[in-house]
Amino acid sequence: MKDRVEILAPAGSMECLKAAIAAGADAVYTGGALFGARAYAHNLTEEELLEAIDYVHLHGRRLYLTVNTLIKDREMEKQMYDYLLPYYRQGLDAVIVQDIGLFRFIRKHFPDLPIHASTQMTLTGVDGAKFLEKEGAQRIVTSRELSMAEVKKIADETELEIESFVHGALCYCYSGQCLFSSFIGGRSVGFLSAVCDSPACVDASGCTAASSVFVDAAALP
Repeated sequence: MKDRVEILAPAGSMECLKAAIAAGADAVYTGGALFGARAYAHNLTEEELLEAIDYVHLHGRRLYLTVNTLIKDREMEKQMYDYLLPYYRQGLDAVIVQDIGLFRFIRKHFPDLPIHASTQMTLTGVDGAKFLEKEGAQRIVTSRELSMAEVKKIADETELEIESFVHGALCYCYSGQCLFSSFIGGRSVGFLSAVCDSPACVDASGCTAASSVFVDAAALP
C-alpha cells in the first residue's frame, strides 16, 4: 500500500466515524477506553468499537486503534492482552503505538496485527525509521515538525508506509511530548490537554481578557 495515498481521519465518536466514512475517508483512527493519549476525551466503549470495526469494513474502509501511551509493566502484564483481544478477533486493521515494549508484546501475542508507530515516538530521521522497521512496524507517523524533503528521505530509504499530518493541531513541543500540557493540566506528558488550542495571554500585571490559559510573565525566566 506504500504507493497509494490514504486519507485518514480521526473519529472520537460513532457520529464522527460515520461522517468521516460518508465524506470519503479511506480509514479512521480512534481511541478506546484505555491506553490512548486522549484518555480524558470521550472515547468509544468496547461495544461501540466492535460495532465501528464492522461498520468501516462493511464500507470497505479501515479502522486503526490508538494505544499510544507509555505502558507500565503492570498494565502490560495484567490488562493489555485482554484489552486488545476482542478488537483483534473483530478484525482490527492496525494499532497505533508509542511504547517500544508494546511493539514487542504485540509481535509476540498478535503477530499478524499491523503496528503503526505513533507520531509521539518523535520519528525525525531515517535511522529511527529503520530501527522501527526492524522491530516490526508497518507504518510510521512522522513527526509534524519535518519538512517534505525529510519525509521523502525516510520514504526513499525504507519500505515503510509513511503517514503525515496535513491538517490539525501542531504541538507546542515535539509531536505530543508536551511539557506545557503537563504543567497546565497536571497530567502525564503523554496525555494531551490541547492547551495550544486555547485562548491565552501573557500579562505581567494580570490577564483581564477571558481565556482558558494564563501565563504570568513575571514568573517566566
